[in-house]
Amino acid sequence: MIPLTQSLGSLTMGSLTLAAGDTFVLVSWWKAILLMVPFIGWAWVLSTVLDKHAQRFFLGQEKWNLIHMIFGLVALALVVLLPVGGIGGLLAAFFGSTVILALDVIIFASVANKDDRIPDHAKLTINMADMAAKRDEKKAAKKLGSSELTIVGADKMKIMPPDKESAGFAVRLAAEEILINGYEARASQIDIHPVSAETYGVSMLVDGVRQPGEQIAQADAVQIIDFWKKAAGLDVNDRRRKQSGNVDASSERMTNQSVKCVTSGSKNGMVLTMMFNPDKAVRRNPEDLGMTGSQLEMVKGWAEKTEGIVLLAAPSDNGRTTTMYSMLKLHDAYTSNIQTIEYEIEDAIEGVKQIKFDQTKEDADFATTVRSTLRRDPDVVGVCDLPDTATALNIANSDFDRSRTYVSLKCDDALTAVQLYVRGVGDAKLAAKGLHGVVAQKLLRSLCNNCKVAYQPTSDMLKKLGLPTDKVKQLFKKGGQVLIRNKPEICPACNGIGYEGQTGCFGVFPIGDEERKMIAAENWTGLRTAMRKRSLPTVQQAALRKAVEGITSIEEVSRISSSKSKKSGGGGSSGSKPSKPTQQPA
Repeated sequence: MIPLTQSLGSLTMGSLTLAAGDTFVLVSWWKAILLMVPFIGWAWVLSTVLDKHAQRFFLGQEKWNLIHMIFGLVALALVVLLPVGGIGGLLAAFFGSTVILALDVIIFASVANKDDRIPDHAKLTINMADMAAKRDEKKAAKKLGSSELTIVGADKMKIMPPDKESAGFAVRLAAEEILINGYEARASQIDIHPVSAETYGVSMLVDGVRQPGEQIAQADAVQIIDFWKKAAGLDVNDRRRKQSGNVDASSERMTNQSVKCVTSGSKNGMVLTMMFNPDKAVRRNPEDLGMTGSQLEMVKGWAEKTEGIVLLAAPSDNGRTTTMYSMLKLHDAYTSNIQTIEYEIEDAIEGVKQIKFDQTKEDADFATTVRSTLRRDPDVVGVCDLPDTATALNIANSDFDRSRTYVSLKCDDALTAVQLYVRGVGDAKLAAKGLHGVVAQKLLRSLCNNCKVAYQPTSDMLKKLGLPTDKVKQLFKKGGQVLIRNKPEICPACNGIGYEGQTGCFGVFPIGDEERKMIAAENWTGLRTAMRKRSLPTVQQAALRKAVEGITSIEEVSRISSSKSKKSGGGGSSGSKPSKPTQQPA
């Protein structure tokens, strides 16, 4: 836009003559259209993406609309008031307004993506390369069947959908639907397994809790399993042996996901387990595990010395591998010789030698692998399981004055872990000699910050929980719904479950001379009393603390506490008798 005012004399521009005293505003039509382009694009993004995103996740829609308006007015002011004319001024106004409006979008995306209420799959991203690739994929898909997922197999080649008229196309769509449903439900794992001679079931693990899904006919399930086996580069004809492979899958609704496919045979048929990003699931810094400050300082103090045996105790699917990896990271891998023995290497740890124990080999022996590793004079060793007495004896007889050994045990609490280890060794005095500490843990679900509901607990309730009635004024429970325009709707962040994500609850107990004497005498009542004297929080007490802090609910604390009694009859009591180690991996 070029203002032109002439008040004295006359001015001739080409064939146009302006008389004295006349005032005109001259605008070339193409310049106006050019200057409108960034504003139209910005308005479209604002109305179709940003405003809906702010409304959906309660980011302060009115506040952000005001911010957007300010950016728009600044950009408009630049166009109107820029004191530079000609083509240079036009270009400066165009690019300047584009930068200001783009900055508005970038700031919104950056601030919104840091908000805890927004799940990973809903974070805003701009990737031009991905957009171009998706357009090319759509063009290619039109020639074949139209499927939603882009699947990259084990050979790093895209698996194109078959012709629409073929039987394989329906199998492809069914296989994709199961994976997409699991992703949108925030599942970490999907299982397709037989439930009867003619029926298969699909279930999902969402935040550590099994969620039942649909049931499908055996013939259809077998075809779906075969599809994923082929995609992962597995032997489709082998129906019994355990196999594992990886595929990558993505779509407009699903960011790129690495999916680990594990298949095995069972009495009633094949079983398929699909895990989303298993390497990322176990990748945590020690500070992010959920320990209290004092617990974290204690385990960091343990890591300053490479001696003794530390037991890591947790039930299945409660983060034992994650904790073992995190404990190993407390040691300097460049100044220490650190090794692990694992059934499956879930994630590569920089500087650590990770030994995969192949159970399928005829001469494979876990105890021999552990003994061989310990004899190489390592500084730190992580052992993923205690499958038999021979393994326990090899660990108990190792040079624990020079090596730190972390032993992962499938059990519910610290006391049960000690009992299990002692029974495995078979000699209480020998077992007690090298013990340095125990870390017990369980995972509980975190309340969704977008829909959790505060309430005032009664005095009786607090007394039953052992919480101070004069200090705890408020607790939280799951919601699952939010008000949108005064209408209750399913919370978009947690899909109506009321929980989003998991956190760890820990009990960290050092083993000193007093405790070793009680272990050697198998005085479990005395050991429990000695642990209590230290006033260190147990797993359940740590869980209650998280409930008081508003991280989780009392119902969730009760869930993980009752699972202990159901599975182990209260494991850890003075009269409990944990079973001997078996040959089955945890």
